[in-house]
Amino acid sequence: MNEALIATATGFAVGILFSYFRLPIPAPPVLSGVTGIVGVYLGHVCFQYLITRFFS
Repeated sequence: MNEALIATATGFAVGILFSYFRLPIPAPPVLSGVTGIVGVYLGHVCFQYLITRFFS
């Protein structure tokens, strides 16, 4: 949980800096892009779970 809080705080700070310097954000600017990234992560986690559960 600590890692998630640190990552959120860091991302928030980076977002503020990018806005301050009027740079494009280093992430998809729409919700569908963000959910796509979450989907990629969840697919990775599920695959790792299946591999360790059934093939080890």
